[in-house]
Amino acid sequence: MSETEVINGCGSAAARFVVVLLVYSFGTVKRDGKLYIFLELVTQGSLASVYRRYRLEDSQVSAYTQQILNALIYLHDRNIIHRDIKCSNILVDKNGRVKLSDFGLAKQLDALVTNSFRGTPYWMAPEVVLVKPYGPPADIWSLGCTVLEMLTGDLPYPGLERQQALFKIGKGERPPIPTTLSNAARDFIDRCLQVDPEKRPSATDLLKHPFVRPRFPDDANI
Repeated sequence: MSETEVINGCGSAAARFVVVLLVYSFGTVKRDGKLYIFLELVTQGSLASVYRRYRLEDSQVSAYTQQILNALIYLHDRNIIHRDIKCSNILVDKNGRVKLSDFGLAKQLDALVTNSFRGTPYWMAPEVVLVKPYGPPADIWSLGCTVLEMLTGDLPYPGLERQQALFKIGKGERPPIPTTLSNAARDFIDRCLQVDPEKRPSATDLLKHPFVRPRFPDDANI
């Protein structure tokens, strides 16, 4: 799926809401056998570029996570899984709001289950690595890895090559969660990184977690 397909697949009221959550596509043009996609300009770059510039505080990560969860709720309610949640696919606008991007791997499901091998190794859920049926809980695992990435400024499974990380994930070994993180952050990540996908909370349930406190989007200004 693409950003255009996601946005065009909803009603006008929902579309106005989702534009805040997803990178907006203004349309496409095909010329000389090439497809050109015109996307919204998101000036602050990705969350990966942000945390490389300076350390993110818990309050910022909390605010960003709340917005990501709202985007996931929107997608999962429509039987869409993103399949590539990570900091480099989450962009930050001039007001500090985050938007999901890169829907090249997104998939609309008929039965909330698929079994294709898709994603980026360090953030992939065990069931994806093992090519088992999976659904929205795979995005929740990736979210846990993404929150860990924001708080540590490093990839999940730091120091490992991709194949080494895939091997550990396939064995059900979770990325290390530093004890230096706050209790709320560690508990949030721990809940996301349940090896059994049926034990992972939904995005809606995670919005109630103490780590994700209600706040205005502008509270995450960078």
